[in-house]
Amino acid sequence: MNVFSSKPQLISNTAVSENLSRLRAIIFLLPVLLVICLLWFLHYQNALSIDGYIRVQKNSFYFLNSFLGKYPNLLFNLTQLGDAIVFLSFLSVFIVYTPKIWEVLIPALLLSFILSYSLKAIFAVPRPAAVFDHNSFVIVGKIRAGNTSLPSGHSITVFTILAVLLFAFMPRKMDNKIIWSLLIVSFGIMLIFTRVGIGAHYPIDVIAGGIVGYIAGLTGIFISCRYKIWSRITRKKYYPIFILFLLICAATLINKIIKQNLIIYYLSLASLIVPLYKIIYAYAKSIKK
Repeated sequence: MNVFSSKPQLISNTAVSENLSRLRAIIFLLPVLLVICLLWFLHYQNALSIDGYIRVQKNSFYFLNSFLGKYPNLLFNLTQLGDAIVFLSFLSVFIVYTPKIWEVLIPALLLSFILSYSLKAIFAVPRPAAVFDHNSFVIVGKIRAGNTSLPSGHSITVFTILAVLLFAFMPRKMDNKIIWSLLIVSFGIMLIFTRVGIGAHYPIDVIAGGIVGYIAGLTGIFISCRYKIWSRITRKKYYPIFILFLLICAATLINKIIKQNLIIYYLSLASLIVPLYKIIYAYAKSIKK
């Protein structure tokens, strides 16, 4: 029995499940076409080598970095949403009210982690700080100079999560669908390009990361709908796992606040309070029965 079932819901699991179950495999056509276009562009520019890849983006990187770098504090706060701990803390409320979201997020994020780690190792593209003079562009935060530029891991995380939210809460009316989709995609693009603004990635890094994340999110949806692997995560025997996870998130955020004191961390930490209280209360109540 789910002790949350009698609570008011932001949106029912049934509504979310219906939205997700309506998706068909043709939805993968868009990201596949985007990958093909990206590869064609790099091939046309003779940029399929590491040197060529960096060369073809040098001017656009400097332009975007210079333009976006005018707002370092805003960029540095927004870019933290590419950290799964930070973003998922804001979504912790769904554990209580719409756990179906987490049924999808778990496999989607596991896949996104595998893809991010694997692709970075395969391509081994040096980051801007490993190639360009540090004084020639804006760097916000620590200097990132490893060979892990392509694709952007933060961008993968952002679009994995946003792809799930996009289709989970997709409105029925076409006008509302268009508005909702534009809002989600625009928000995602804004977040991933903060990685260019802080000097951590080239433009194509974040575009590629966004596409990979979108594919991971879609795959997580299909896995969850087809195999029901995580369909029991709201049962009472799993509540301690969520409690531990939220406590780890809280401890991590507190540590981040001590080190960097960013407002995004305070907001993320505050968003954990109600879900953590409700889950602890529900679990304590269930074990008394």
